[in-house]
Amino acid sequence: MRSLSLRSPFQNCSEEVNSCLNKAIIYGYTYKKNPTSLSFPSPSYSKMDKEETKQRKFDVKEGGLLMKELRTSFNSGKTKSYEWRKSQIQSIATMVEEKENEIIEALYKDLSKPKTEAFVSEISMTKSSCKLALKHLKSWMMPVKAKTPWTTYPSSAEIVSEPLGVVLIISTWNYPFLLSLDPVIGAIAAGNAVVLKPSEIAPATSSLLAKLILEYLDKSTIRVVEGAVAETSALLEHKWDKIFYTGGARVGRIIMDAAAKHLTPVILELGGKCPALVDSNINLQVAARRIIAGKWVCNNGQACIAVDYIITTKQFAPMLIDALRNGVEEFFGKDPMESKDISRIVNLFHFNRLASLLDEDKVSGKIVYGGQRDENQLKIGPTILLDVPEDSLMMKEEIFGPLLPILTVERIEEGFDVIKSKSKPLAAYVFTDDEKMKKDFVQNVSAGGMLVNDTVLQLTVSSLPFGGVGDSGMGAYHGKFSFDAFSHKKGVLYRSFDGDANARYPPYTPQKQTLLKALIGGNVFGIILALIGWSRDDSDDHISV
Repeated sequence: MRSLSLRSPFQNCSEEVNSCLNKAIIYGYTYKKNPTSLSFPSPSYSKMDKEETKQRKFDVKEGGLLMKELRTSFNSGKTKSYEWRKSQIQSIATMVEEKENEIIEALYKDLSKPKTEAFVSEISMTKSSCKLALKHLKSWMMPVKAKTPWTTYPSSAEIVSEPLGVVLIISTWNYPFLLSLDPVIGAIAAGNAVVLKPSEIAPATSSLLAKLILEYLDKSTIRVVEGAVAETSALLEHKWDKIFYTGGARVGRIIMDAAAKHLTPVILELGGKCPALVDSNINLQVAARRIIAGKWVCNNGQACIAVDYIITTKQFAPMLIDALRNGVEEFFGKDPMESKDISRIVNLFHFNRLASLLDEDKVSGKIVYGGQRDENQLKIGPTILLDVPEDSLMMKEEIFGPLLPILTVERIEEGFDVIKSKSKPLAAYVFTDDEKMKKDFVQNVSAGGMLVNDTVLQLTVSSLPFGGVGDSGMGAYHGKFSFDAFSHKKGVLYRSFDGDANARYPPYTPQKQTLLKALIGGNVFGIILALIGWSRDDSDDHISV
């Protein structure tokens, strides 16, 4: 069996530096001039107790024991009851309510996420997911009636939603609380046993989730495994009934490769370069505010559905840039680097990654606003660039940060070709009052989801599926879609011992063949004729006894 390896981004570094930098990724340390010197962002990370580190070891053997325990619990049937599902979701809601301050504190430690943003984007949305699931759980669990054909008469049919079994959820660091618990709520609602692997890049939230889930939820069926590459690899060696992963495409391919060994289905929530096509016939002030909300207010651009780049006309670009500049200063002040309402970059690796995008020769001269950076604070200010070359790294990779390139075209319709030339994004946005353009955009641009004249709000609508297409992912969740994502739709046909037709059994006489053809074709007149002993001779088109 081929061993799975999650490749370090610092694979080419010396062993000593590589070790330190990998710790920087995992624990969010701040990198100084000396690459082996690390300072801590919070006193809570000033010590790593050796015994605690030892206890965190998790290998393939431990994974097998965990899987066996959860499989035994699932096979007992306890997770299938409405009462168990309801109690666990209620416990999550209670946990979020009672531990709100701790959650906000953890998010601040990991991302310097402002309190209001943490509440709106993580806490309130988790509460909403719990509330929706509790309200509709009984109806979601009920079998759905299905129609039956003539050939099975008399019969009835239904579609039964059954839990898949033991599922693995691997979450991400940018919304580490919401994107951990939202799929967990769906998996519990569907009646599964769950293992959650939080992101090691958000260590404070990961540690808090491990503590709270152990305290509030049923540990015989719901568990948290903390760790990094080794722990994730150990988990992926086992056969799960479904794997749910949120993150980047590179690791998504590794997850899918590992799942393929066991024929395990996957849901991959990835990302991509989410475009915003901006027409000139719009309310510019409102549009600019909404673009800012979908870029810098969204975790400082560190969001999979954040606006990655804008397309507009050459003529309209200066006005749009002015409106964006004014909006940024209104929201974050003249010096956004001093604002307490904007998140920092998650760690040094991502800070340097974003800095390298800005420093590329063909890009560095394209900045029209912003560009400030502070390595010690891991901060990069809102930055707007104009006409960045298509062959630059910035336009080839998902930015996932506060950099916003604006591409210009002669006619706004040319923007469609720019979008189609790239991989299908997780989200696509259009700002226009032209009804034809709205219709054309929806019909001709492929994306995981869309929003007309705003950004990111599609994420909050539980009646819409949230998921990618192509390189931006596969599968969808949110609301009932989360329940469905972790359920198997089992088709069930019911028949009595009445109405047993001789026509289905040999020997197949001409009369039986006529009746079978009529039944399969749904020909009511032909069925009646066959039952009373008449047959149609197709060769000379006459009816005879």
